[in-house]
This record gives sequence, structure tokens and C-alpha cells, in this order.
Amino acid sequence: MSHSSIRSGALFSVAQIRTIEQAALAALPAYALMQRAGAAAAAAARDLLPDHASARILILAGPGNNGGDAVEAACELSGCGLAVSVLLIDSDRRPPDAQRALERARDLPIDWITADHLTAQSQWTLVLDGLFGIGMARAAGPDYRALFAYVNRLACPVLALDAPSGLNADTGCVTAPDGEADADAGDLAVRATHTITFIAGKPGLHTCDGRDYSGQVLVADLQIDGSLFPDPDAMLNGPDLFAAGLQPRAQNSHKGSFGDVGIVGGADGMAGAVILAARAAACAGAGRVYAGFLGQAPAYDPPHPELMCRRADAIDLSRSTLALGPGLGNSRDAHDLLSHALHAPGHLVLDADALNLLAAEPGLRQKLISRRRPAATLLTPHPLEAARLLDVTAAAVQADRLQAARRLADRFQAIVVLKGSGTVIARPDGLVAINPTGNPALATAGSGDVLSGVCAALLAQHWEPWQAALGAVWLHGAAADALVTQGIGPIGMHADELTVAIRRVLNDLIAERGRRRP
Repeated sequence: MSHSSIRSGALFSVAQIRTIEQAALAALPAYALMQRAGAAAAAAARDLLPDHASARILILAGPGNNGGDAVEAACELSGCGLAVSVLLIDSDRRPPDAQRALERARDLPIDWITADHLTAQSQWTLVLDGLFGIGMARAAGPDYRALFAYVNRLACPVLALDAPSGLNADTGCVTAPDGEADADAGDLAVRATHTITFIAGKPGLHTCDGRDYSGQVLVADLQIDGSLFPDPDAMLNGPDLFAAGLQPRAQNSHKGSFGDVGIVGGADGMAGAVILAARAAACAGAGRVYAGFLGQAPAYDPPHPELMCRRADAIDLSRSTLALGPGLGNSRDAHDLLSHALHAPGHLVLDADALNLLAAEPGLRQKLISRRRPAATLLTPHPLEAARLLDVTAAAVQADRLQAARRLADRFQAIVVLKGSGTVIARPDGLVAINPTGNPALATAGSGDVLSGVCAALLAQHWEPWQAALGAVWLHGAAADALVTQGIGPIGMHADELTVAIRRVLNDLIAERGRRRP
């Protein structure tokens, strides 16, 4: 199995994959690509088997080419002496390569079973899902959902081929059939523990429902010539994408070298949002952090007296970077503060109530769009805030998170961080990145405020804006992952615990990259 470190980070739509596949098939003998896919799937399957001698493998083979890949994998595994049972979904007409794989398999010691056999056998060691792959963009029918339910209740590993059946490989959504809104969401798709995806990565494996259904994702490029791949317009986020910012600090530096951050929000009863963002900015390396409160300003933050607390109207909006919105509220004063901030010359991070004010006030939106700010603007909405900005429902945003993020980035000429499982980072030219770090521990009040503070801190330290957004989101998620490994979460982690973890992850990452240099 050939893995490409470059292409494994690139994400392509189903349409793009089909184009690459057709170009590759034109230069290869018939059936060669399916043979490669079957061999790659079989190799991945063998890696998941603790004891080959006692293994019992169930392979679900659909009627199309994904089923052909599954049958080809069955041939490979059977040829290794493994016990293989195949549930073949009958079809009057199979694609030529899938038919050829089936003819080959008929001559091997493979156990061909029916769905009735499944009720009597649940002691499988491994299941291969080759029902639909990326070829399914609609809701599954009841017979398939019953099969999904059977697989999802097994205790063994489940390896999906190309994509878990029932998951949209472009959007990451699983879809209930029309009129069945109460359908068991857990059985609308196969819940794989592992996915081996062919040719290149697909965005839907990494966002929305994708992370819950895809498990650990491997990429098998099937030895396709790299010249057949277009430049990707979607990537999987990782440190290589923001490596330029991961520089050790010069000994000859001072606090002014690392920028000023102003965090502004904190209406009455919501001062904590500003404190969280300000602490995060300090832990992410900002030289000085000013915390501005629309409501009553505390004299100082006792655990972090280095934060400079003051009234919001006392914050110098010309500072290098502003983060506006945490706990801001929707008062007239909040509106006026945002209006003034849109004229600020430095980088601007807009979150929470700043986004709600933008959504509610056409004049503010127009000011942001027409202003063509000289510095970067970052918007960090969750799905409901994104829906308000786009004048759609949150469900519509979640139905195609990449498209929603691109629309926002284009509309506001800003870098957009659409939060959620598989956070999507988009820029105005249409390039997006999907973030692989993070976990449900982040589903807690204040975690978004922390992210805003980190975004502002990296911008203040002169990170290129796109890389600052990528780095902030990756660090935020990686810190949550680190806390969970320490037993802090995913249940009960609170947002302030993230700040120190982010500092540790950032320093470790810089040190690690320093050790790699010759």
C-alpha cells in the first residue's frame, strides 16, 4: 500500500476523485485499479487482526465498484489462508471490473452467505464495509439500515472501504429518509472504527458526522501518478501548514516584540468571557494583553494580574490586534463599539456577540464589507452564528459546512473559522482546511472565547493571518486532546483548563520542530 504524505493531507470532492480516477484508468490496464484497492484494503485488514489463525472476517460487498473492491479484498485475504465470509448484495448488472473480481472470487474458498446467516453469527473478528463507499449521496433504505444496525452493534473492528456506507463523503452528513426524522441516527450509516480511503482524502470523513463514523482514516493513493491530481482546494489542517510561525524566540527580544492584544466585550454578567480570552492570549504568547469590559471592569484578574483590565472605552482600538465579541451583548454601546472597531487599522478577530450584531445590523455588515480593511479580519462563528450571518438555518449550515464557510469568507472577505466537529477554516479565495484535532471536551461554555484569544495572540506575534487561524484552531483542539489523555475530560473539562494546555502544546511543538532541524 502506497501512502503519500503530501496527498494524504489534500482533500478532494467526489467529483474530483472521479475525474482523477478516470484519468488513471485511461493509462492502466483494465481491472488494475480495483486490484490495487483490494490489495490495500486487505493489507489494512490484516493489520487489524490480532490473531490470523482464529480470525473470522465478514465482508459486505455492494453492487457497484466499492463492492468490487471488497470482493477483491476477500480474494486477497482468502489467499492468505484467512476465513472469509462474503455477504454479496445481488445486482442484475455489475460494473465490468466488479464482475471480474466476482468471477475470480468464485474459484476461491470463500463462504458466500445471506443476510439470514447474520442473525446466527455475531462472533466476527473484523468486518469490511464495501457496500457503497463514496457512491452514496442519498439516505439508505430500510434493508440497508438494518444491515448498518447489525454492524454497529458488533464489538469487533469495522474497516470501511473508501467511506463508511451512508456517509456523504463531500459533506460528512448522514441523512434520514424523508418523513423519518425520528430515525435512529446511529444506524443511518456504518459506524467504522477505521476507514481506508482510496486515491486521496475526502472532506466528509473529517467534519460534521464524519469523525463519528469514519474512525481512524488511512489514505491509499493506489500508486496514481501525481500529475493527475489538481491543486487541492481543501486540506487537512496540521503543523506543516503553519510551520512558518513555529519559530523559537530570539534571546534578544522583549514584550514589545510579541505584540499587543486587546480583548473587548464583557457586558454586565459576562466578564468571564473576556477574562478567558485574555488569559488564552497571554498563554499563547502575546507580549501584552488588555482586557476591556463594557460592564463593570474588575480592578485586576487575581490569578493573572499581568492582564491589564479597564473599561472598554479606554481600550486603544489602534493596538496591533483586537478580539471583539466575548460577552459583548447586544446593547447600543456594544453596537457603537463594534462600529468603531471596524475602522481599526490592526488585525481584528470577531466572535460571539460581535457576529450576532453583524447579522442583525445591515449597516455594520456593509461597513465591514466595503471597508476593505488593510489588516486581516477573522470571523469565528459556531453554526448558529454562521446561519444568522448567511440568513439560513443552522441545519443548512451543517448540511454543507465547507460551502457555508466558503460563502462567509467570500461575503465578508475574511478568514472564517466555522467551529464544530472538524472545524472548517476558509479564506476568500475558496481554499479551506478541516481541523483534525479536538474532541467533545470542547463542547463547554467559554471554549470559543479561549480560541478567540489564541487567534489574536498569534496575529499579534506577526503570524501570517491564514497560518494564525490554522495554528490557533489546531492548538486549541490539540490542547483538549492532551487534557483528555490526562483524564481531564471529555466530560467536565472547563474552558480555563485549556489555556495552560495550549501553552504547553505550543512550546512542545516549537521544541519538536527545532529538534528536527539539522
